Amino acid sequence: MRMRQSINQFERAFLEESRADAARREAVRRRAAQRSRQRHIEHVHKRGTMRFVLLVLVLIATAVIVTVAMFQTLYLVMG
Repeated sequence: MRMRQSINQFERAFLEESRADAARREAVRRRAAQRSRQRHIEHVHKRGTMRFVLLVLVLIATAVIVTVAMFQTLYLVMG
């Protein structure tokens, strides 16, 4: 009887440990997925910021080039 009780205790302990292990694995998987999503969001945000800065620089450069060309054309027409 004592041996059967000991085996039952081992089986219960094994089941509890396997459940706890499954819960730990699931928690690790969820944390990894959350970190992956966060990295993706940061990457997209960084890329968007770089694109915006590039757009602003291109617009400024276009305005400068058009202004210079306009004044040179005006100088040629008036001069």
